[in-house]
Amino acid sequence: MEKFYTSLGLMSGTSMDGVDASIIRSDGESNYEPIFDKYFEYDGVIYSNLLNLRDKINSIKDLQDNSYQINELERKITLFHAKISKEIIKNAGVDVDIVGFHGQTIFHNAQEKISKQIGDGNLLSSLLKKNVVYNFRENDIHNGGQGAPLAPIFHNLLINQNKIEKPACVLNIGGIANITLVISKNNEDLKSFDVGPGNCLLDEWVRRHTQMKYDENGKASNLGKTSEVILNQAIDNFDNISNQKKLSFDIKDFDLSFVKGLTYEDGLSTLVDFTAIIIYQSILKSINSEENKKLLIIVCGGGRKNLSLMESIRKRLPKNIYLKIIDDYKVDGDFIESQAFAYLAIRSALKKVISFPNTTNVKKPSIGGVLVKNY
Repeated sequence: MEKFYTSLGLMSGTSMDGVDASIIRSDGESNYEPIFDKYFEYDGVIYSNLLNLRDKINSIKDLQDNSYQINELERKITLFHAKISKEIIKNAGVDVDIVGFHGQTIFHNAQEKISKQIGDGNLLSSLLKKNVVYNFRENDIHNGGQGAPLAPIFHNLLINQNKIEKPACVLNIGGIANITLVISKNNEDLKSFDVGPGNCLLDEWVRRHTQMKYDENGKASNLGKTSEVILNQAIDNFDNISNQKKLSFDIKDFDLSFVKGLTYEDGLSTLVDFTAIIIYQSILKSINSEENKKLLIIVCGGGRKNLSLMESIRKRLPKNIYLKIIDDYKVDGDFIESQAFAYLAIRSALKKVISFPNTTNVKKPSIGGVLVKNY
């Protein structure tokens, strides 16, 4: 019988506004149980410092030139993660065996073979007196992969544990949108890739025009009118990017220049339809219409709450493709990524594979993560 471990997963996404924290129990294989989830918002100083730093980092040289600021912010980020880890462990009333510490991504460029997350796993382990796994992506990149996406193996677990009929597709709409196609229980049969922008362009447009961080429920975009001319040009330009066979994206692969000059609401409406079309086209490309005459798309991530975006995707899908949110299966769609890294931390500590050729383009199934043991 497999041993079960209690693991805390800590994930901060491209929105950079806070940390999702999740405690789960799992054997690192086919069983898991969610125990406690909580979101912790960054204070205003950390949030603004992260956004400013990300704007400065566009190359490996920029990482070197800004090393002092990176190190200073890394320490602040780690101290914040230590504080919230102690709080969630206390709130949950359980002890944890291991912590999966993703860190905050400030630069990702698969072509240049680098994915930089800030967060000091050694310091976090020392502060918490816990085993910590961090730096999940480096080994995948070292073995020819793109370092992302890493959640597909957890998506497969969710599909199997909830007895969802296959084939099924998990669509995660975070800052970047990604797709996992689950055909069987076998992890090596998984197919996954980044689609393109998820919430990142929408959120950036909102931040530039208002004091808010996002368009709640897509209300503002519903007040606007999409510019079809601009939309079609943007889709053509994106096709040129995607034809470079990118499997993973960074939010800096996209910009808002094509909606410059539109009103706030019209810009949002155009961006919603742009994002929806990219997702819709990727769904169609990821499946074989003959083999998959009926396909269920299960949506997770913050984008599932944008009703305008969801409707824009739904109305484009053929009748044989169904869209549901993961919450319909009594799974909290806000914490899939943090639960995934709690699960990956267990697998990493057990030296089990976390990435595959059909998910990250890695040469062979690969382990990942660096384990800091608490002696």
